[in-house]
Amino acid sequence: MSRGLRNRNPGNIRRSGVRYKGEVRPSTDPAFKQFGSMALGYRAIFVLLDTYRRRYGLDTVRGMISRWAPPSENDTEAYIGAVCRQTGLAPDRRIDTRDAATMIPLAAAISRVENGRRAVEAEVRAGWELFAGEEG
Repeated sequence: MSRGLRNRNPGNIRRSGVRYKGEVRPSTDPAFKQFGSMALGYRAIFVLLDTYRRRYGLDTVRGMISRWAPPSENDTEAYIGAVCRQTGLAPDRRIDTRDAATMIPLAAAISRVENGRRAVEAEVRAGWELFAGEEG
């Protein structure tokens, strides 16, 4: 099982001072956050991508993934290409981070790149419901 799935952190969000709902503290992983459930891990992906749009003006797959998986640590262009192929989104198309039809496939694609296997759609949707329910 991949590290992201073991940690219930399907986006492999690194440890930081930012605290997310459902985050397991202290994390037993020295580098990555851990969550109480996969739904909470997906919720964190939605929160972080929405923060990228609101705080940093990153509203495209290219912009979001370039920050999520920077070239200093990843093959960012390959990551962008994989996400775009899986979602059908163009890399420079503006994204509405409050649109389930866009964001659920985007989070699932990020999880697939990070963990090497398809996301469980029910878990992604449960994470979206947690996120969307708070943002209303």
